[in-house]
Amino acid sequence: MLCLGIETSCDETAVALVRGGKLLGQKLATQIDVHAVFGGVVPEIASREHLRVLPVLYRELLAETGVQPQDIDVVSVARGPGLLGALLVGVSFAKALSVACNARLVGVNHLWGHLLAPGLEQELTFPALGLLVSGGHTHTYRIDSPTQFELLGRTLDDAAGEAFDKVAKLLNFPYPGGKFIDQLGKGVEPDTKLFPRAFIDTPSLDFSFSGLKTAVANHIQAHPELILDEMGDISSFMKMPVERREAISKVCASFNWSVADTLRIKVERALKQAGRMESLVVAGGVAANSMVRQTMQDLADTRKLSLILPGLHLCTDNASMIAYAGELFAGQGYCHTLDLEAIPRGRVVPLDWHVCEE
Repeated sequence: MLCLGIETSCDETAVALVRGGKLLGQKLATQIDVHAVFGGVVPEIASREHLRVLPVLYRELLAETGVQPQDIDVVSVARGPGLLGALLVGVSFAKALSVACNARLVGVNHLWGHLLAPGLEQELTFPALGLLVSGGHTHTYRIDSPTQFELLGRTLDDAAGEAFDKVAKLLNFPYPGGKFIDQLGKGVEPDTKLFPRAFIDTPSLDFSFSGLKTAVANHIQAHPELILDEMGDISSFMKMPVERREAISKVCASFNWSVADTLRIKVERALKQAGRMESLVVAGGVAANSMVRQTMQDLADTRKLSLILPGLHLCTDNASMIAYAGELFAGQGYCHTLDLEAIPRGRVVPLDWHVCEE
């Protein structure tokens, strides 16, 4: 089965081909430079960029892999959650392709795609406790199979990745700034009393990072020397006086720790409530954070669980995860009709699959 995946949920445009669980090829265009001047993603610009580059990427992918349109058996597309205008570009393109190629159409929950992505590199073992940590969502799931996800905890306000981006913006780091916080905090002993671990004093499995973000904002306001004079990269940071560099790095390490330890506490609670688990799956953009990865590894070791982490290239939005998930779903006989809807952030992605005839 040859599956084409399409990803346009936010600011990455990507297409990929997967056959038998193996990636044949992927083409990706990032919009980071386009949105960097605004300090975040502008939805209207993102939609126009998807519309401009998606057909080009599709043609380039077919040319590089030697695949003909009629060879495609399944067209899978990220249908949400995400930016509605951006999603509509991908969903519309997928519908047209499925008709033109006489291929099965499969809509993929973008969040499920992230959690299944490690299956491209290693075997997934179920039941699994899934932690999805991204710019828009911080969720935990009980995963019993590639098509059986039970939501345990969810984002109430700011997701972990959103908090990273907002704190980075306060420090005048370039967008996206989460990687700079991670880099500058590496090897620095965090001050575990500096910032709170948000929303951990209730038994809830839900997440809230707005309080942590506010605490960091208040600290930075009281210490304006922490803010970079000009939005720069690591090289400009290294030219600053030692004392100032150390203070910024301490804030980065301490914020990193507060996020990672909050995730640890919530995942431990979820493991106690979810029952016997074979593995812990951690995915999403924040799964690339070194302290989060190490914290989850320590937790998995303590609980004697197999930790399943995607490679760094699979943490951010990509089409290979959408193609892989689409192939798994189609392999179980599921598909969608042309009334497939795009689902924006804030709405639950419905399980409205059809059982397709061969």
